[in-house]
Formats: sequence, structure tokens, C-alpha cells
Amino acid sequence: MTELTLGLLALVPIVLTAVLLVGLHWPAKKAMPLVLVVTALMALFVWDMSANRVIASILQGMGITVSVLWIVFGALFLLNTLQNTGAIGVIRQGFTHVSPDRRVQAIVIAWCFGTFIEGASGFGTPAAIAAPLMVAIGFPAVAAVLMGMMIQSTPVSFGAVGTPIVIGINKGLDTSAIELQLATQGWTWEQYLQLITSHVSIIHGIVGTLMPLFMVIMLTRFFGKNKSWKEGFAILPFAIFAGLAFTIPYALTGIFLGPEFPSLMGGLVSMAVVVTAAKKGFLTPKTHWDFEQKSSWPDNWLGKVKIAQEDVSTDKPVSQVVAWLPYLLVALLLVCSRVFTEFKSMLTGVSFGFSNILGEAGVSATFSPLYLPGGLLIISALFAIIIQGAPQQRVKALSSAFSKSTKTVLSAGFVLMFTIPMVRLFINSGVNLSDFPSMPMASAQMFANWFGEAFPLISPTIGALGAFIAGSNTVSNMMFSQFQYEAAMSLQLSPAIIIAAQAVGAAAGNMIAIHNVVAASATVGLLGQEGATLRKTIIPTIYYVLVSGALVTFALYGLNVTGPLG
Repeated sequence: MTELTLGLLALVPIVLTAVLLVGLHWPAKKAMPLVLVVTALMALFVWDMSANRVIASILQGMGITVSVLWIVFGALFLLNTLQNTGAIGVIRQGFTHVSPDRRVQAIVIAWCFGTFIEGASGFGTPAAIAAPLMVAIGFPAVAAVLMGMMIQSTPVSFGAVGTPIVIGINKGLDTSAIELQLATQGWTWEQYLQLITSHVSIIHGIVGTLMPLFMVIMLTRFFGKNKSWKEGFAILPFAIFAGLAFTIPYALTGIFLGPEFPSLMGGLVSMAVVVTAAKKGFLTPKTHWDFEQKSSWPDNWLGKVKIAQEDVSTDKPVSQVVAWLPYLLVALLLVCSRVFTEFKSMLTGVSFGFSNILGEAGVSATFSPLYLPGGLLIISALFAIIIQGAPQQRVKALSSAFSKSTKTVLSAGFVLMFTIPMVRLFINSGVNLSDFPSMPMASAQMFANWFGEAFPLISPTIGALGAFIAGSNTVSNMMFSQFQYEAAMSLQLSPAIIIAAQAVGAAAGNMIAIHNVVAASATVGLLGQEGATLRKTIIPTIYYVLVSGALVTFALYGLNVTGPLG
């Protein structure tokens, strides 16, 4: 079978997914079972995977689904708990004090708060936390999911305390062989990884600065009364200011401190700076923008998670500080669990899973309920009940929150039990009887051959393809880093910049990752409209990969940037 034929066949599940979800408007619960069947048939009869490995991959996917649903459940449980204690009403009122302008609120919650949560946790947690919070303060559910998905771009390459770089690239490259080559040029692996980190920081710093503007123009265009791009551009000075408030400390941290803390530092600085500026009306428009009355919203804007929108009286016993404490505790626990080794070991000590499922090497799944963000969200919900709830109402509040959250998670589970196994089949297809490359690698090799010397232009797109499939920057980097390295070496270009382009593109691809969309939608009860979300998030994704590719191409061919090994 030719490389072209194999590459095209590898795209069949991806194209089928796009056609069903985006083109034919099928809900994911109807589309993804069919895509899983098609992928399994291709794995068996085209890639010559053994039936044992196919079944093991499906079981692995189901195991991973448990972890994803645990995060969704934790986010919903915390939200429903805070609704029962009255804290959500207080938080809603607090945001109107920052600014009544919905564009400003979107930037503060999605961009500033969301990027910080991404830096601490990853795992799609920002959308799971931000989307229901935005619904709670009066955003349409579909708009909240869109904003939540757009968070998962710039901060993702350094999410979960740098995991996509520290783990994804380290595990994705043949480090021992590269170290020997680096030694001949007087470089160490640590210096080389820092060079990649610096390139990632700079590319994201340039491209990501416009993401808050993208958020607000998408908000006004698709959810405003006038369906206007212009109303989004009206907040351009403040949006650019908010972008820079994150990307400047973010890029500087990446360049000088390494991959662990850029998103955390950028998120912290932007929250402090942007909230202060918004309260003072700095660079914000005099005319405030809002949605139409909720009674005029189309039914497809509304999710099944119902949050009361009544005004909060001034005699509420819960203050702003107390209302926010559970979310602050989440952030603190996420940072501590990722930074402090002893605390991490304690949490990961409680884990369940299977290694080498059905005897297949490398096909494993682990569930760590305390280490995953879901467990930390539940801990924060219990903390909220103690500090916010009346003693006589605590059991009733927890029972209600548990019941509501469980119903929503069960709906999401049906979709994800087909989506994530399809992903694992795709990734595990590299072990087969025909000695074919895995499906993602086959499509990447096809694109590389098509573009030749223009390969840097599409390098971020390949990274995005990996994230679209896997829903993870880390996994995309593990799949494609070595391929990107070898492509750069064959073209005699700097591999460090090409690998950085891979990491940047993989971050952007999270905006269109199917199971991330499903998980975010589940937190607001919006299952069935995944295609509508993808049709919107593809816009900023295309911007991100094209501009990143252009920057990388200009750096290599225009500025003649070189580095070790290239």
C-alpha cells in the first residue's frame, strides 16, 4: 500500500467525524458510536491490528473515560453545591461589580481565571470550571462552552505545571540519541529542552495576545442581538491589554524559568491586573454590552443545568470572600498537588487501574480519584458546605448536588464511552501485523511529503491534528515530536523551532478536541450540540495554526534562525 493511500485512509475516521458532527449536525451520541465502529474495522482489516489489541484499546478508552467523567462530576458537584449555599448568587453579583459588560466578564472568567486553572491542572479542567460558572452569572450555555473551549489554547502548552513539555516532548523524543548529537555541539538535553520552551513561549506570546479579542468578537457575533463583529471590536483596547497582561509574564517566565510556571504566572498576573483595570473602567467602552433577555434566547442556547438567576439581597450571610473560597481552594490544591512531590505522592497513592490490558504492552489505564481535578473539586465542595451552609441544610444540599451532578454525568458518559476508545484505537494502531505506522503518523507523513520545504507552515497543524484526535497536548507531543524532529533534520532546519511549532499547534487543537467539547458541554447540560460548537471553535483554531506556521516559516527562512542540530 502506498504512503499516500495509507495517509488518506488514516484520515477517514477524522473526516467522518467532521462530516457527521459539523456537516450533518448529528449529535455526538449518534455520531461517535458509528465512528468507533468504522475505526475498529479499519484497525482490523486495513492496519492488521490483532483483535486482542483492538479490544484492549477499547477497554483502555473506557477506563480513561472514567477519569474524564470524574472531572466533569467534580465540576458539577462544586457548582451545584455553591448554588445550594447561595454562593453562586454572591459570585454573580460580584462580577457585575467588576463590570456589567458581558465582554469584560468573559475576559475575566475565561481568559484570566481560566488560564490560571489550565496552568495548575490541564485535563480540560478550565472549561469544566469556567463554563458552568459563566452560565451561573447569566451567559447562554452554548456561549459558555465556546468561551471555555477557547481558553484551551495559549496556556495549554504549559498546562498542568508544564506537563505537555516536561512529559510530552521528553517521552516523544529519542532523548538518548539526541543527547549524543547535542554533546558534539557542547549542549546538554536540559539546555535543549529550555530552548524549545523559549520558542514555544515566544510563539504563543505573539499569537495568543489576540485570543481575548477573538473571544469577545465570537461572543458578540454569535450571541448578540445585532450579530455584530463590530461590537466585539469596540472593546479592542481592553482585550489587547488583557492579552498582554497574560502573555508578557507568560513568555518571560517560559524564557527565564522554564516550562512549569508560565501559565500559572501569566494567569495570576492577568487576574490581578485585568480585574483592577476593569473596576476602574480602564480602556473599557462607556457603553456596556449584554445579551438579550433570556426569554428571547433560542432553545438551543440553553443547557439542562438550571441555575436560578434571582438577585442576591444584601443581607446574605455569605460574603464575596467566603463565596470564592472553594474556587481558591481548588486552585491551591491543584498547584500543591502538581508542585510538591510528597503531596502528589500522597494523592496518587490512592489509585486503581490495569497495566498491559489483555496482555497488550503499553495499553494501560489508571484512575487516581484524589489526584485528578475531580477529587479536588469534590473536596472543595465539601469545604463549601462546611463554611457556607447552615448545619441543618448540609445533608439536603449535598444530596441535591449529588443527584443533579450524577444525572448530567451519566448522559455525558454514553458519548465518551465511544469517543475515547476511538481515540485509543487511533493511537495504538502503530502495533500491527503489517508494520504500518500508526494512523496519526501515516497522515502526518503524507502531509510532510506534500508540503516539502514548506513543511514549517503546516507543522502546527500536525500538532493540532494530534490534539483533535487525542484531546491532549501532551499525547499529541508524544505522538509527533520525533516525527517533527526527523522532518526538520531532513530539511536541515532547526528542530527546536519545529518541535515548538508542534507544541503550539497541539495546544490550539484542544479547541476542537471532540471529547473536550463533550466534557465541557456536559458541565452545562448541553449534550447534542457538539457540532455547533466545533463549527465555531474551528475559526480561532485555524487562526492559531496558520499564524503560528507563518511565524515559524518566517523565523526559519526569513530570519535564518538556527540552533543546535540545525
